[in-house]
Amino acid sequence: AGVRRQVTAEQLRARGNALFQAGDHGAALAAYTEALSLSDAAAERAVLHRNRAACYLKLEDYTKAEADATKAIEADGRDVKALFRRSQALQQLGRLDQAVSDLQRCVSLEPRNKAFQEALRALGSSMHEKMKTMSCTDSKVEQMFQILLDLDEKDEDKKQKAAQNLIVLAREEAGAEKIFQSDGVRLLMQLLDTAKADLMLAALRTLVGLCSGHRSRTMAILAELGAPRLPAVLGVEHEQVSLAACNLLHVMFDSLKEGLQKDFRGKEDAVVLDSSRDLKLLIKHLLELLVLEGASAHGRDNALNLLIKVVPRKSPKETNNSLSLWVIDQGLKKILEVGSTVCGSLGGLPVTENSRMSASVLLSKLYEDLKCDAERENFHHLCEDYVRSWFEGHELPGKLRAIQTVSCLLQGPADAGNRVLELEGIMDSVLSLCASVCEAHQLVAVEALIHAADKAKRASFITANGVSLLKEIYKHSERDSIRIRALVGLCKLGSAGGTDFSMKQFAEGSTMKLAKQCRKWLCNEAIDAGTRRWAVEGLAYLTFDADVKEEFVEDKAAMQAMFRLAKSEDRSVLYAVASTLVNCTNSYDHEEPDPQMLELAKYAKQHIPEQHPKDKPEFVKRRVRKLLTAGVVSALACMVKSENPALTNSCRELISRVFLALVEEAEDRGGVVAQGGGKALIPLSLEGTEVGQTKAAQALAKITITSNPEMAFPGERIYEVVRPLVSLLHLQRTGLENFEGLMALTNLAGISERLRQKILKERAVPMIEGYMFEEHELIRLAATECMCNMAMSKEVQELFLAEGSDRLKLMVLYSGEEDEKLRRAASGTLAMLTALHPPICKRIPQVTVHWLEILQALLLSPSAELQHRGAVVVMNMMAAAREVAEQLIASEMLEILSVLAKDKDKP
Repeated sequence: AGVRRQVTAEQLRARGNALFQAGDHGAALAAYTEALSLSDAAAERAVLHRNRAACYLKLEDYTKAEADATKAIEADGRDVKALFRRSQALQQLGRLDQAVSDLQRCVSLEPRNKAFQEALRALGSSMHEKMKTMSCTDSKVEQMFQILLDLDEKDEDKKQKAAQNLIVLAREEAGAEKIFQSDGVRLLMQLLDTAKADLMLAALRTLVGLCSGHRSRTMAILAELGAPRLPAVLGVEHEQVSLAACNLLHVMFDSLKEGLQKDFRGKEDAVVLDSSRDLKLLIKHLLELLVLEGASAHGRDNALNLLIKVVPRKSPKETNNSLSLWVIDQGLKKILEVGSTVCGSLGGLPVTENSRMSASVLLSKLYEDLKCDAERENFHHLCEDYVRSWFEGHELPGKLRAIQTVSCLLQGPADAGNRVLELEGIMDSVLSLCASVCEAHQLVAVEALIHAADKAKRASFITANGVSLLKEIYKHSERDSIRIRALVGLCKLGSAGGTDFSMKQFAEGSTMKLAKQCRKWLCNEAIDAGTRRWAVEGLAYLTFDADVKEEFVEDKAAMQAMFRLAKSEDRSVLYAVASTLVNCTNSYDHEEPDPQMLELAKYAKQHIPEQHPKDKPEFVKRRVRKLLTAGVVSALACMVKSENPALTNSCRELISRVFLALVEEAEDRGGVVAQGGGKALIPLSLEGTEVGQTKAAQALAKITITSNPEMAFPGERIYEVVRPLVSLLHLQRTGLENFEGLMALTNLAGISERLRQKILKERAVPMIEGYMFEEHELIRLAATECMCNMAMSKEVQELFLAEGSDRLKLMVLYSGEEDEKLRRAASGTLAMLTALHPPICKRIPQVTVHWLEILQALLLSPSAELQHRGAVVVMNMMAAAREVAEQLIASEMLEILSVLAKDKDKP
């Protein structure tokens, strides 16, 4: 049994080595770890620790790399590989002095090793630089604070420079530590207390550097500043200062949360700091800021945005939702206070147009973070209590607050909205207030009715009562602001048939009339933006109708008015703009009905969905062109840039769908890139819903296939495109997505070694190989072409010689296939491999008995390109090894070559 166990650990180690060579460092790490659990032999364990250190270095987990290398060194102090790996890890961790002593030991053990000498020289010079900066830094820090805190210093330029230097210094770990050690926090507090915007900004931005990624320092700074101070700065009137405080708090939250998520490792983290108390204290002050009357409106928005970012779990994999439960317990009513505030009402909290939307998004995120019915019931009860508390015994203002809360909940967690809508008297109040003579009251009620109409659960009841009421209001109201909202209510109820052409709630032609009215309001700059936003909401529903789409894209002024709104401060319009554009470009998912089911439906006289003749491809293509001319791309790019809760994941998905429709035609892609489309697609492809990310990645692929990628994605941006493109190769993607992903990666792989390395790092090579076996010939060809370009990398060349792999055999066999394009790609790869990596020449005769006839067929092909590739392969093989050359000459190869050498037409 002892012997058998030994073999298993060895096999695992060998498997780990193969995986590491293939660039799959995560899997290699798992193999070594399993081998460690089976091995008792000290020498073998040391080797496994050393190998694991190499994996951790590749995976950029330097703390674990150092720990594993140390274990190997403890077993054998002369293990140069382990010493060198530990020095690399220490260098990344900023512990340069220890890294130098490890490297010096390497050099003394292997004095002739050039790599060690070079590494030591490079490290020495960076140490020297660091020492030089450190000694300058000491005096610099004091000097900068002196200039900033000197009240008599009148030279603004000098102050500006000192502030900038301080911020830059804090971004470097050494500088940040220096500021922290030189009593910097107290001095930064003094800067905050000056109440001068530029000094406060300098202090806040410097603190960002001090707290970034450093938990213990963040906790110490919080203790010194006191938890209430930063939320108070968040509430100041100065918008930039408030935003800077918001950014600092976000960085602090991230640093504190790190501490909650890290798995604590034994003795080096013996001082376990509990940061959850600090986290809750900060959040408590943020919740209090929400209802603080003296806090500014944008400060309140910033606080809501922060809570959205830091409270709910980032992914369902995290099991702990205690922070959300705590916030619901401590602050749900405070969030509802903001959501129920009527904008611009007397005595209400100062809020912006975005506040209620932000409150809805936060409530929605908290509700989604709940895990069981009991938690959801508690949420419902708190909401119901809050609505009742306003509705009962507060006269009319209380009823308005209650109805506004219902609207806020319907826009957020709709389940909770539906529950409060069913409370006794609420719906009746909504309907009776719709007829109020006071514009502000009528606005609140009509909006609540519209949000209720949106949620299908109530829609049938509202269709019965609401349609006639809304029609009355629309026809007879004197006020545009009310009519426009009543119109949206009618649109929402009228578009229940979706894209289905034959389900229409209204009389024929009235849809067109409503849409015309919406476009008129949209273009009327005299109406306030908040009201014009509702015109877009109306169009989002009415553009389900193809006639409406056609008229909308003919109205350039209306399109541009919508784009201006999309770029404005009021972010709650984003979803409606995106929905309208999805409808105009037909980029929603089309369900193709099953023909058999259609026959049955006709037979049973059931309703059959019909497509509008103006939704045929040629109409859609024309609409896309019109949108492009009107400037849709810059509007979309501006929408994506917004750091706002209104840019929800479903909103991102709609924008991605539109982009994909815009780049459908190759000739439009250059224009999309020129107006900022390429840049906007990268963030869309990296976060959001899975569908949204895939659509954005596919749009990036289309651009990469037909444009020069270096022009489309200048500078570092081209490297950011790799991950989205690789995501298109996953098995659950469609064949078309796989194909376009492969074509785009082929283009990138042909540009530079650094790009090929990035593709390797994203673990794309095993997937590309998988597609070389694909049934579909176009996908198989694209994968082979991609591999051809990847083969310029040393690591990929090595893969073709790996034991037990059929890669080389496949390339040789594909060079003899009937499909000429596939032969071109495969024989091109062979030509390159044999030139760049001569050992491959010896292997070709061993992989298949047909190698000679395949090479001869290439040379005898009618295609000059294939002949050229064949000739290069044969030339490389002749030069590589005597025994291969003898085999070639013994065949008919010599005659074929003699004939080709005389061919005057093919120089």
